[in-house]
Amino acid sequence: MGREVIVAGTAGFCFGVRRAVQTCYEEADRENGPVYTFGPIIHNEEVVRDLEQKGITVLNSMEEMAAVNGGTVIIRSHGVGRAVYEAARRQGLRIVDATCPFVKKIHRIVEKAGQEGKTVLIIGDPQHPEVKGIMGWAAGPVSAVQTEEEARAFAEEIKEDVCIVSQTTFNHDKFHKLVEIIKGLMYHNYDIVNTICNATEERQTEARAIARRADAMIVIGGKHSSNTRKLYEICREECAETFYIQSLADLELRLLPSMGCVGITAGASTPNNLIEEVSKQCQK
Repeated sequence: MGREVIVAGTAGFCFGVRRAVQTCYEEADRENGPVYTFGPIIHNEEVVRDLEQKGITVLNSMEEMAAVNGGTVIIRSHGVGRAVYEAARRQGLRIVDATCPFVKKIHRIVEKAGQEGKTVLIIGDPQHPEVKGIMGWAAGPVSAVQTEEEARAFAEEIKEDVCIVSQTTFNHDKFHKLVEIIKGLMYHNYDIVNTICNATEERQTEARAIARRADAMIVIGGKHSSNTRKLYEICREECAETFYIQSLADLELRLLPSMGCVGITAGASTPNNLIEEVSKQCQK
């Protein structure tokens, strides 16, 4: 009897990522002039490479977009700030918006809060493209925090009413912890909108449950994927033998126990065929 392999049912492409990738392939097949994405469409290098082979070029900055003469620009699933849309329209580019609808909802919340004179606080990684995009819709003061120290500093300094939202892929438990810190220190009015995607919460909950019973855990996803990194952190808390891999080439079967249970989960930008390949290798 060999090792037992458990694959998380929530592993792999989420709705927003599937929609964005499908949009790219559809646009590539149109043969209607050059096609670009503003930033990598998702945080998966293999998918981005495949799209490049089909003629879709990644634009990494406003400067690169300014050098483009005509064509279609696809807005990445993470979303972008208002300025990107305005620049693309000025250039006469055709815009195809593949922003995840859950992220789009945050843009509207943040925009409205700013118009009402509130300071916006995003609980998330300020360097993540989703958070940068959200900040680009704020009509007034906006900040982002991701640690307890940053949350305390914000709450102690703020002098206005606040609207608090979250990066869609933020750790659910950590979000609530930071919110409690802020609520305990702040004397101004606040609106708290938990904008963590349901799929993210379900994925994290299932990953934790599998990791608790597994002898080893494999987390699959791109190195720049925020939600995959959080899955890895959650699994490491429950299972010391947790491995973060990007591709089948990273899988070292010799490190896995020959007996016992191996759990597998994957980030929202990980294709299902890669998850299946890793599972098959682990079952050998």
